Order: sequence, then C-alpha cells, then structure tokens
Amino acid sequence: MRLVIIGAGFAGMYAALSAARLREIQGVSPDELEIALVAPEPTLVVRPRLYEQNPETLTAPLLDVLKAIDVTYVQGSVETVETQSRMVRIATAKGTKKTLSYDRVVVATGSRLFRPNIPGLAEHGFSVDSLDDAITLDKHLHGLAKRPAANGRDTVVVAGGGFTGIEAATEMPARLRAILGPDAKTRVIIVERNSAIAPDMGAGPRPIIESALSKLGVETRLGAGVASLDKSGVTLSNGEHIETETVIWAAGIRAAPLTAQIPAERDNFGRLLVDPCLRVPGVEGVFATGDAARAACDGEGNYALMSCQHATRMGAFAGNNAAAELLGVPTRPYHQKAYVTCLDLGEAGALFTRGWDRKVEMVGDVAKKTKREINTIWIYPPKAERAAALASADPERVTNL
Repeated sequence: MRLVIIGAGFAGMYAALSAARLREIQGVSPDELEIALVAPEPTLVVRPRLYEQNPETLTAPLLDVLKAIDVTYVQGSVETVETQSRMVRIATAKGTKKTLSYDRVVVATGSRLFRPNIPGLAEHGFSVDSLDDAITLDKHLHGLAKRPAANGRDTVVVAGGGFTGIEAATEMPARLRAILGPDAKTRVIIVERNSAIAPDMGAGPRPIIESALSKLGVETRLGAGVASLDKSGVTLSNGEHIETETVIWAAGIRAAPLTAQIPAERDNFGRLLVDPCLRVPGVEGVFATGDAARAACDGEGNYALMSCQHATRMGAFAGNNAAAELLGVPTRPYHQKAYVTCLDLGEAGALFTRGWDRKVEMVGDVAKKTKREINTIWIYPPKAERAAALASADPERVTNL
C-alpha cells in the first residue's frame, strides 16, 4: 500500500509525521505501508516569517526528519493528479517525468498570493508570499542604498491591511533605517480597500494596531485600492499618486492551482470542500488539508483559516486519517476549537488575541516575546529523532492552544 502526500509545507509535513505515527502504533512496517512525500525540495519554508529581513535563512531541512520516520521523499512537482487511475504525474528538476501510484493521497499543496490583473502589478510589484519573492524584495531594498534619494526611493507602499500587510509594514521602518541610514526620510504607507485597518480583526484589537502604526509613523490610506503601478509609483483608486520604488502586494491568497484538478466542489478561495475527516466527498482515496481544504473547526460555524496554525493540526488529522483507512482502523474527525492570533508589530511589539472574537490577552513586549517563541521554536519541524518526531504528531495535541 502507498500513501502519497503532495507538499512539504506545514500541512504536508504534519501529514507525513502523523501517518508515520499511526503506522508505528499499529505495528505496520514501511514495506507494508509506504508513505511518500512529494515536493520540489525537502525543505520547510517558514512562510509566516517571510516579512522579516534575511529571508534566505527562513527555511528548515526536512530530509533527516523524513528519514528518521521512514517516509520516502520524492523530489519533484506534481503536475497531474489522476483520481480515477489513482496516479500522480511528477516533473523533476532535471526535466524528466515520472508517475507514482497511490492508494490514498493527501493534497497539501498550500496557497499562493492572489495577484489580480492590475496594470503594472506584475512588472513593478513585490511580495513576501514565497521564499523567492521575499529574497527578491530583500535584494531590492538593499539596492535602494545605491540610488539617489529621490523619486520615492525612501517610500514603501504596502497594498493590503490584513495580517501580512501589517506585519510587512511594521517591520519596514527598521529595515529601511538599517539599509538607508538613520537620517533617511522614510515613509511606509498601507493601502486598504476597507474603511478600517485590519478588517478581519474586529473592533477590540484595532486601537492597539492603530496606536502601533502611529508610533512607527506608518501611514494609512483607507477606503482606496491600487489602480495601477508604473516606474514612478502607484496610483490609487481615489486618484492619489504616490511616488515610490517599492510596492509590496499583500492583498489576499488562493489555494494552489492543483486543487482544480480534483473533480470536486471548491470555495471562492479554490479550497476543496472536505468532510469532518478531511476526505474530499465523491472522490475515492483523496484527502485535502491545510490551505487546500475548507474544513469546519467546530460545530459553531467557524472554518479553518489559511494559516500555519490551522495547517499544522489539519495536516496531522489528514495524515492520520488517510493512513487509518489503509490500516483498517477508525478515523478521527478534525476539530480545532482553540484559535489565537499573534500579530507582529515591529518595534512597537506585538498583539496576542484568543478566540474567534479575538479577545486581547497580551500586547507590546510581552506579546513580542511570545511571537518570537512562535516564530523561532513552535512552528519549526521536530528534531530528527524517531520517537520524538512521531510523538509530536498526535492529532489531538498538535497546535492545541
């Protein structure tokens, strides 16, 4: 039997760990149940940190962890999922093609930044969505120091006032000072279509965010969107033109395109609708998880967000359940009632909330300490020690906040 996991992000990593854990518990050998993880590189990109400086350091190796738990790593990108024949077709980095049959497959392909067809966005926009994007932005920012202090060189516009946009914007003043010098007249501006910053956070945490932006000198343009970009800067939907050489697009994500190959229902974000055990209804042998799946967290109408926090736990349930079906043991319905946010606010500290109503629990330096712990310890892979790695993937305990 073979279980194939597509993707090495947070959901894919935990799917592999959890499936291997159940295989071990059931006393089944890797020869009887092969678990194969397919990804371009055996590396976890620590995506929640890509707004930080030195993005090239924000990865974690997975090969030793996978070897420790007897998970086969298959290098390449899945181009096609053939659900009727239960086959995935893989393109390797060398340009060759190969196929891999499966008895169960877990789609853990993550998400991508949504880039609308705005004039000039593709040519002049930056992002912190992927490792390559973040490295490109970092190189661009360092290159600004070699340019004359004119034509908006010292101005950064962030399009999108949600989590990613706020974290990118609040990190930017310190990054710009480090590159351009303390005397540079830097400006950071967040552009948000909604009438309030952080539209998803609600009224409780918002004053704290607004105070942090004010403290850092970050400006906002609310109720306006980006109409176009060109070499001179960005033009907003209200007609305002801002001179800048740096526009960071942080306005929404969608499930990776591979989900469209699964003959099943998807939501407006391209996520596959799944049942409580993260199966894709009507498509035998297919599970979806992380940003590729729309899953109910509880019985109160809350659904998993496209976030690391939900992806890790969903991954653990998906891997466990896919293996459980093959091993003939009961599956476990996914549930995740605990929900927290920890929003980095740069030199103004951080903001920690709990619950779907986002009750503020910590702010400032105290919350910043928690954010650092999350970013540098909690979200990294377990050590490449078999017992510890397998123990880390109990679905009931993963991301149990």
